[in-house]
Amino acid sequence: RGGEEEEEEEEGWHQLYPGHIRTSPLQKTLLAAGSAVMALYDPYRHDMVAVLGETTGCLALPNLRDKMKNHPEGYRILRERPRIRLSTLDMARLQELPDGSLGREYVRFLELNKVSPDTRMPPKFVDDEELAYVIQRYREVHDLMHTLLGMPTNMLGEVVVKWFEAVQTGLPMCVLGAAFGPVRLSTRKLQVLATELVPWAVRSGLNASCVLNVYYEQRWEQPVESLREELGIFPPP
Repeated sequence: RGGEEEEEEEEGWHQLYPGHIRTSPLQKTLLAAGSAVMALYDPYRHDMVAVLGETTGCLALPNLRDKMKNHPEGYRILRERPRIRLSTLDMARLQELPDGSLGREYVRFLELNKVSPDTRMPPKFVDDEELAYVIQRYREVHDLMHTLLGMPTNMLGEVVVKWFEAVQTGLPMCVLGAAFGPVRLSTRKLQVLATELVPWAVRSGLNASCVLNVYYEQRWEQPVESLREELGIFPPP
């Protein structure tokens, strides 16, 4: 029995939150390298993108957490731990909101692009329970970034959002996606990206306040244009 209790204690020490897998620095390095290769080969492998974000975010995630802790709305989010999932969203109410409101445009984005907030993977390799929530929150507001920036989920739209997120979060995963995502684009799209979309995304990312400090669940009725202006995101070109 003593051995069983010892094993349970050890398991509890390893699992900081449901699904957590403790890994050594070497294991994280191997996971980061493997997931980076797979994510570059197939950018739609969201599981590999997720692993890459967790294993390389050791510097960026604490910085994002500190930004949230030092902001009234961000601190409330950290304390209350809201989740954006189908089980927490009143989709019928959001669909009835006026056109142009954050809630209505978010639902429209989900419908047009055939995506669901439930596809966001839970963290596994972040060795801090609070930082695990930070990266979970980042994943769950990613579709709201598409909504605010007016970008679809095709490769061009994803690259633009990654440029904005790279500037905003400093996550290496976002930097990698912004840098290497364009290799799959046509010459015409590359020209539009380089001359219009990337400069706008970078300026908006630098000018905007931290997008993780917005309690989106309490802003559904706010017009998208009003929220863009409040955050400091320039109107899409």
